Amino acid sequence: MKNKMKLFALLMCVVLLAAGCSEADKVNANISQQANYFECERKITVYNARTDTIILEAEGYMSISNNSSGELVCTVKTGPSEYKKNYIYLNDYTLYVVEDITGTHTDPYHYKMYFHTEVLPSVEVKP
Repeated sequence: MKNKMKLFALLMCVVLLAAGCSEADKVNANISQQANYFECERKITVYNARTDTIILEAEGYMSISNNSSGELVCTVKTGPSEYKKNYIYLNDYTLYVVEDITGTHTDPYHYKMYFHTEVLPSVEVKP
């Protein structure tokens, strides 16, 4: 009888643990996994929180993560077997937003990066 009670208690624990995941948790995990396999197009916007200005925008099929050096690691798929890895340094005055923009482009290797600066570099123009 004790063995049946232990088995029943163990079965109830397993059922409660399995039922604890909400649909949103499952969807979130699936979307994150798709992004890590470069199946979701994203747009990253980096802001300077002190000046309320946009520092950088990047969009494309990318996987993102944070490393221990205070950087946002952005790995972008640029071809069938081609990738680029970018590091975006984050500090107390910067923040970033990641948007899922899947479905807006037909090119699977779409990749753009924009730097927003007030100071333009000097450029020599040749005809």
